Amino acid sequence: MERLFGTDGIRGRANFHPITPEVALQVGKAIAHVFGASGHGSRRAVLGKDTRLSGYMLETALTSGLVSMGMDVFLVGVLPTPAVAHLTRSMAATVGIMLTASHNPFDDNGIKIFDGEGFKLSDELELQIERHVLDGDLTAEHIRSDTMGKAYRIEDARGRYIEFAKGTVGHQNLSGLHVVLDCSNGAAYRIGPWIFEELGARVTKAYASPDGYNINNGCGALHPETVGQLVRQYHADVGVALDGDADRVIFTDSTGAVVDGDRILAMCALDFHARGRLAHNTLVVTTMSNLGLHAAMAQHGIRMVTTDVGDRQVIEAMRAAGYNLGGEKSGHVIFMDYATTGDGIITALQVLRLMKTTGRTLRELADCMTEYPQKLVSLAVRARPPLETVPGLPALLDEARRVFGDDGRVVVRYSGTEPKVRVLVEGRSDAIVQEWCGRIAELLKREIGA
Repeated sequence: MERLFGTDGIRGRANFHPITPEVALQVGKAIAHVFGASGHGSRRAVLGKDTRLSGYMLETALTSGLVSMGMDVFLVGVLPTPAVAHLTRSMAATVGIMLTASHNPFDDNGIKIFDGEGFKLSDELELQIERHVLDGDLTAEHIRSDTMGKAYRIEDARGRYIEFAKGTVGHQNLSGLHVVLDCSNGAAYRIGPWIFEELGARVTKAYASPDGYNINNGCGALHPETVGQLVRQYHADVGVALDGDADRVIFTDSTGAVVDGDRILAMCALDFHARGRLAHNTLVVTTMSNLGLHAAMAQHGIRMVTTDVGDRQVIEAMRAAGYNLGGEKSGHVIFMDYATTGDGIITALQVLRLMKTTGRTLRELADCMTEYPQKLVSLAVRARPPLETVPGLPALLDEARRVFGDDGRVVVRYSGTEPKVRVLVEGRSDAIVQEWCGRIAELLKREIGA
């Protein structure tokens, strides 16, 4: 059965199914139908995008589908994904839509959808939208000319999010901090620098000149070494590297050393714990987080909850039990007291606040955990059979787990957004990690590699 939705919305190469104007038009109709648009002004959608060239095409097609079914559309232009989620709530919209392929190259694009509370859709709602699009059963004939929706350009959308973001740290004065901000030529290229500058930080902007083609190109959260070089060059205090839609962030300290999501989660959890703000004394992470993070939290009596990979999985666990801090090693960090999704800017503000209030450098703050040696390999695949059916793989994984015991782990999974398989091996010895990662990757390359 054909599927439209993956682990993070609908995503693919622009102008190829399903990222075409024809499909986007039907998705707009399906969203309006599923969320119950029944007349003029009765339902509202917030629609934002990142800087990809194909965003113009998809924005127009989606808007046409939405208004044809009686839904008003608030066009907020280029904004981060978490800003769209926030504005959906603050503007009492029924649904929020973000056009982005996150960290993917410019010729990909995607459609992320949020409910009226700013959370990603449930599987049930995604399936309803998907069924209507694939069945082609929706028409707009029942919508009279006087009950069609309208599209409004919201000129002050950036300002609304800027004030919200600054408020999450109590408008903390950041003067004295020199920040190199890598905007990845993406959705935060304008408002990112403004937010930090308005709080008093000295900001050196990098990769903040999008042209529709250069998003994520050798920069941003996937390439933190780039901002690390700039930090050393400009003798800055910290490097902040956002991804294309600014829902994730990776840092570098003043030496250019990378500080990833695990260390950010560790320092923020310890800060929240010390201030009595860590809900249920619990941090939520995924299976990709380093065992060193678990060890560090155990030393301070902080409980850990582990989910499958994906910020959506983390958020669902947090909502279900009332936790307020969680995230991924990749840089998605969720501060549920403020946001309903990962937010790279809010995460950066929390880290800078911590540096400012403690007087400690990021390098000192990040030295709160010791990482186990770890290796992650991504391999392109020609097919995606169930992993347990790949010849030789189950036996090899069983052998690896016997060798590692409690002192390591092996995780093999398919990517939710790309035709790739990922192998993560972690243990106390770098040599054994390298050996087993190589053996498993070689088997997968031989059996299902592209």
